[in-house]
Amino acid sequence: MTRTSEADLAQRLRAGDGDALTELYDRHADRIYRHCFRLTADRAYAEDATGTVFLEVWRHRQRVRVHDGSALPWLYGVATNVCRNLTRGRRRHLRAVARTPWPDLQPDHAERVVERLDNEQRMREVLAAVDRLPQRERDVLALVVWSGLSYDDAAAALDVPVGTVRSRLSRARRRLEQEGA
Repeated sequence: MTRTSEADLAQRLRAGDGDALTELYDRHADRIYRHCFRLTADRAYAEDATGTVFLEVWRHRQRVRVHDGSALPWLYGVATNVCRNLTRGRRRHLRAVARTPWPDLQPDHAERVVERLDNEQRMREVLAAVDRLPQRERDVLALVVWSGLSYDDAAAALDVPVGTVRSRLSRARRRLEQEGA
């Protein structure tokens, strides 16, 4: 069985073929989820964001783009925007919740839960250092370093020249080194 090219999937998607969206999801949902987790440091938000990304893909299917034979760079761009919007909404929610007293929480001593919490805490610490970077540098860092996109694919995802991706990444790395992160 031959695998449908992503250019063909994009064409079918633009024509309103729901099966094309399903195939795109099956191919890339895991990578998009990992990217969303890296941006949010929260598994539940990453799951919500991943679902929202593919809803947005369907909603804006006429805009789908394929770069070097892959829709993944475009999907990363959509995911970056979705996570930015979810994070902004989460901050508003957390400010509202902070005004409400929290009950005493009983920790769950299950090893798996502790491991997941440790992973999320480590990711929050990394994000704290990264959050001090300008948004443009954070986006490039997330796409190139965390998600493993090439400079060309990151440029396509962010709709900027490749040289801009290189310079933003260089500045981000330099700033993080200066902070000891």
